[in-house]
Amino acid sequence: MTIEHHPPEELIARFAAGRLDPAEHIVIAAHVAMCARCRRFVAAFERLGGAALEAAEPAALAAGACDAAMARIDAGDTVPAVPRSRRAEASGLPRTLDYYEIGRVRRVAPGLTMRPIVVPGATKSRAFLLMADPGTRMLEHTHTETELTCVLQGSFSHEGGRFGPGDFDLGDETIDHRPAVGSDMPCVCLVAMSGKLRINGLLGRLIEPFIRL
Repeated sequence: MTIEHHPPEELIARFAAGRLDPAEHIVIAAHVAMCARCRRFVAAFERLGGAALEAAEPAALAAGACDAAMARIDAGDTVPAVPRSRRAEASGLPRTLDYYEIGRVRRVAPGLTMRPIVVPGATKSRAFLLMADPGTRMLEHTHTETELTCVLQGSFSHEGGRFGPGDFDLGDETIDHRPAVGSDMPCVCLVAMSGKLRINGLLGRLIEPFIRL
């Protein structure tokens, strides 16, 4: 598997620092899991962060901070376990999705369906799986804000090139594109989107209210 398209370094740095919106985080995490190059970037940023912490002046803890932390540990606060059935259902998807609830399939347009992903704490973006039949061509569109996409299966192409498994695509209000899915197999993408899809042309304005992503 050859990955040609990667997130900007600024996004990788924010991912390594834990500063992305949770929905955007899982898309970058999926790409990093599939991309050795970006894993090296993450490791480098983490080393830089560790060095910065070591060089920082120590700060005094608030009174009772240690006791409060130990009390929380003793109380056994844990993240609820994800049912095994959810892991079985997510077979073939990035392992990071094992920890999120994945909704039912919803039809978006001819040849295009989606499954929403429940991401606790997400405030800026929403996450979903987008599935497209082989040969599907989307209408030309742009975005009012940002769209982060990681290809999990299959491929699509647009003016920016061809995107296969592991490839990352970033869309925003400066980009107009018309993705076309490869003809050999369905395309499955993990997407984090903020704002709305803006479809170009008269037809787009007519059908836009009926498209929910």
